[in-house]
Amino acid sequence: MLRLVSLQILATLVAGLIAGLLGGWAAMFSAVLGGMCCVVPNGIMAIRLFASSQKMGGANPATFFIWEFVKIALTLALLFATARLYHGLNWLALLGGFIVALKSYIILLFGHKQ
Repeated sequence: MLRLVSLQILATLVAGLIAGLLGGWAAMFSAVLGGMCCVVPNGIMAIRLFASSQKMGGANPATFFIWEFVKIALTLALLFATARLYHGLNWLALLGGFIVALKSYIILLFGHKQ
């Protein structure tokens, strides 16, 4: 799971660089913020699930569902806060960065050798 989060960070930075080249500083910042709206909740969930798996008896399935709900709520809260607080927001870049970070796991799927 931590590999996925690090890949999401890398994908977010690449999306920010491309958005910056195409649309300037505001687009770059918007794309990075969009990616971080995905990366931060996933990172928190990964750390919490790892900590839960280290406990006696292993991970509890209920813990996964609780943290999945927290992850979704935090993602929505971060997107809302970004929209309200960043006045130079480029919506296309924000959504692009979010989608790139969200779908970056596909790289791991194709890179997996059996």
